[in-house]
Amino acid sequence: MELLAPAKNIEVAQAAIMAGADAVYIGAPRFGARQAAGNSIEDISRLTEYAHRFGVKVLVTVNTLMDDSERKQAASMSWQLYEAGVDALIIQDLRLLRENLPPIRLHASTQCDNRTPEQVVRLQRMGFRRAVLARELTIDEIRAIRQATIVEQPEHPIELEVFVHGAVCVCYSGRCYMSERLLGRSANRGACAQMCRMAYDVLDSKGRELRDEQGKPLHQRYVLSLKDMNRSAYLQQLQDAGVTTLKIEGRLKDADYVTNIVAFYRQKLDAIEQCEARRELVHAFVPDPAKTFHRGCSPYFLNGRTENMANWNTPKSTGEQIGIVTSSRERTIHVQLLPGVTLHNGDGLCFGDQGFQVNSVTELAGTAAAINTFRTVNIPTGTMLYRNIDTAFLKQLHAERRIPVTLAMTTTDEGFALQIEDMHASWSVIRTFAYAHTPATQVEQAKQTQRNQLMKLGDSEYIAIEVNVPAEAYFIPMSVLNAWRREIVEAARKAQSDLHQLSQSTPVTADEADIPDYNADSEPLMTCRYCILHEMGHCRKQSNRLDADAEPRFLRLQNGTMVELRFDCKRCEMTVHAVSKP
Repeated sequence: MELLAPAKNIEVAQAAIMAGADAVYIGAPRFGARQAAGNSIEDISRLTEYAHRFGVKVLVTVNTLMDDSERKQAASMSWQLYEAGVDALIIQDLRLLRENLPPIRLHASTQCDNRTPEQVVRLQRMGFRRAVLARELTIDEIRAIRQATIVEQPEHPIELEVFVHGAVCVCYSGRCYMSERLLGRSANRGACAQMCRMAYDVLDSKGRELRDEQGKPLHQRYVLSLKDMNRSAYLQQLQDAGVTTLKIEGRLKDADYVTNIVAFYRQKLDAIEQCEARRELVHAFVPDPAKTFHRGCSPYFLNGRTENMANWNTPKSTGEQIGIVTSSRERTIHVQLLPGVTLHNGDGLCFGDQGFQVNSVTELAGTAAAINTFRTVNIPTGTMLYRNIDTAFLKQLHAERRIPVTLAMTTTDEGFALQIEDMHASWSVIRTFAYAHTPATQVEQAKQTQRNQLMKLGDSEYIAIEVNVPAEAYFIPMSVLNAWRREIVEAARKAQSDLHQLSQSTPVTADEADIPDYNADSEPLMTCRYCILHEMGHCRKQSNRLDADAEPRFLRLQNGTMVELRFDCKRCEMTVHAVSKP
């Protein structure tokens, strides 16, 4: 399976490649589903040149809805991306297929609402090379989609890409209109206001605040804010179901996050595929998803509906548990640390949706510690503290990657030939050098010296996995060997650049019946598989409980804006609708 990493910009993309990504996806200058993550054609061209040296693919997002004039601009831009060497475009707006597009691979964005076998088979018939599946699908639903695509096209079925890590939208992707209708910022045009991360009061049909299982009012709670996805324990299941690409979410995340998470999944993926140790890949740290941004973790519907899919207390990073507060006064907090926890100056700590920074730490008896903060923090005794910034861990984050090659020196009539070839035999370079055949006096020592010198590829992007020299030992000065090695490395770089060919693919076409109606005026604001009733323990399918004030329910923002919740228990879905008052 391919490991696909997010990239906010070229620097983050390079970090992902160093950490072990097989491919990266990055935003185009315009028309990406993250307006804040656009990149110039020049930067994308530089990235493709860099990535392709490592055999890494570059996918570019052009996955928003557009008007007629914008689609023509997007088509023109797609030719620029094609000429920049991009491997594929990820699109949402199928009307773009009416335009003059380059012969490049097209992937159907998750914004296309790819939830059913029928939808994915339709995309396959149109010529899409990959479908990015909806996050809400179970492993059985993914398997059913794969089987349907194989029946339809046994030889080369469409590739299936699934999210395995990162933030989760509460609404089916591409079906969210809440931000657009209430705030004028369209999620389908890259300007989502993240209303699912806002705090709401939960009201009954009479406008009264409901209470949770502990009897606390559901007042200004983050009831639509889902935990982040983490499917690292299910990679084998995904492979068995026919998944071809594992996708990490996060085109707004920084290089630290991407380095940690990509390295984590690289190691997990290599383990299930029983890969040998990658000498070309070095992680100077132990990857740990708990050490970088997350809102708590969930496999999110992969094996069916589960409890606690959301974190109603905060939409921010929760971090890792570090200990229980025993007392708190002004700027000093006493904590009983959990076993193995060590705090550092500058660490970020939090509880609920409040956070603060560690100024200094004093170790006390046993695992107790006194934390001095930069400001007064009042924390109730017994509160669990979390660390969402581990400064010591961040300092360790470093990954290096080289291109594994073999080198072979042989004799010629005029002297010697030196060949460099990548381990996958996708390219090879030979250079010849005129030099006298002078037998060495110490055979084995001479051959070992030659191997050692040719293996020293220095700070180049290559690492020599194997070096062969002639069985007959010859005397060649180190300075000459070093010069030959430098020349072959430069030749290899040029050869890799010259070998790059523009991505080619058969055209993707669509009949008018294949193009959906993108007018959202009559749609619910959101359509969700996630259900607040289930999260509250009030699922109608799992109990006979039916509150007298059950329907309808409402959510109210702090500014008074109201939305209505409706529950389709037969379809196991929740929809959100605009209202003026309960």
